[in-house]
Amino acid sequence: MRGVKIPSELQKMNSLFEASGFEAYLVGGAVRDELMGKGAHDWDVATNARPEEVMKIFSRVIPTGIKHGTVTVRFMKKAIEVTTFRSESDYSDGRHPDKVEYTGRIEEDLSRRDFTMNAMAASLKDGSVVDPYGGGDDIKKRLIRAVGNPLERFMEDGLRPVRAVRFASQLGFRIEEKTWKDIHNPHVLENVEKISAERFRDEFCKILLSPVPSVGLKLLEECGILKIFIPELLQGRGCVQSDRRGFHDFDVLDHNFYACDGAALRNEEDKESLSFEERLLTLRLAALFHDAGKPATKRLLPSDGGEKITFYNHEAQSAKMTRDIMVRLKFSNAQIDSVCHLIKEHMFNYESSWSDAAVRRFVQRVGKENVAALFDLRLADIYGMHKVPVRLHDSAVCSKLLELKERVDGVLREKIAMGLKDLAVNGGDLMALGIPAGKKLGAILKELFETVTDDPAMNQKDSLLNLAKSLWQEKYKG
Repeated sequence: MRGVKIPSELQKMNSLFEASGFEAYLVGGAVRDELMGKGAHDWDVATNARPEEVMKIFSRVIPTGIKHGTVTVRFMKKAIEVTTFRSESDYSDGRHPDKVEYTGRIEEDLSRRDFTMNAMAASLKDGSVVDPYGGGDDIKKRLIRAVGNPLERFMEDGLRPVRAVRFASQLGFRIEEKTWKDIHNPHVLENVEKISAERFRDEFCKILLSPVPSVGLKLLEECGILKIFIPELLQGRGCVQSDRRGFHDFDVLDHNFYACDGAALRNEEDKESLSFEERLLTLRLAALFHDAGKPATKRLLPSDGGEKITFYNHEAQSAKMTRDIMVRLKFSNAQIDSVCHLIKEHMFNYESSWSDAAVRRFVQRVGKENVAALFDLRLADIYGMHKVPVRLHDSAVCSKLLELKERVDGVLREKIAMGLKDLAVNGGDLMALGIPAGKKLGAILKELFETVTDDPAMNQKDSLLNLAKSLWQEKYKG
């Protein structure tokens, strides 16, 4: 097997280890990624130096996991996790080893790793690779295989089956037959149930950000892990939504999966943003859950030519279910609000007959910061109907969407008032006219806002004060 190119920072780190009589290796995903030609920027190092010895070699060391032999070394502007060669045994909580023993051999350290592709090490001295379990060959075969006995590896840590699915989705690898079979083992699934919501959520998000999320989502469903953490989604399996109108080719669950595949940020400028990944995750979460409420709202209605399937107000039910799911998985409040808002608004039904004021109200309701994501969600929804690439000019639906986007862009250029705070007057200005504070003043401000929405040119202080005075005298004073 070819060696791995060792970055200069790690070469200099190794010189300090060698000067003190120790050896050190690059381990884990960084070796895998280097052998796949992807490059790696996060480095984990394993060494035969004990934690207290590592702390003597380097001047800036944080004892992040010293109980299990791990410290974080701050070196050449990098934070590098350094772990002493170790063996582990007895996992009574299905996550942490009850017993950790230091060992002098890198091969023994690699034996505790999860999958063969992650059980390789590259010497920091010359980049030569230690590969006792055939990880290099499995990478060539695009295969995810447990180290040793899969059942033992999965009973040691309940997160490992989720990681297997995540790697399959991220890398486009298949899971080796025995490894996949043991993920289905009832005892393994009981162990998976023990992992925290946060640990599942982090792996789940990586699946959603993979090139084709439906690959991982279907694996989660097939092996039973989805049922453990997001059982609500499974209500969509077998929930038929196609009728004579031909809107859908798939049941609700596959539609949600494929909508997630089709969810992409189409604004090129967004790709330069530091928050690109976070916003893509928000969009894909919205795509995955946007129709989760359909099974609960499904109705069959008589119609000319046969029954018609309806899902009236499913967006509200979907948003409610999504909030419950995301709270349970401990997403941030901000992300929960963003995802649920997109889901609640995704059924907008634009017609060319909308007035300019109607377009302004649409923007005010959904929020100008959400417009682009809402359009992207609608395109993902369209993709999920037939699993056919969306070409914006090929259908009446997409043409209308483009038309609305152009009109919204025009509204945004007008810098319309998005709320009461954008009015040219405020409550203090109205009180100066003699209008007392209270509900009536609030009602007048709302009428002023409606007026400005209908006619943005009215957002002038004198014009609004005159209107407020008239409203007070003619409608509210008595």
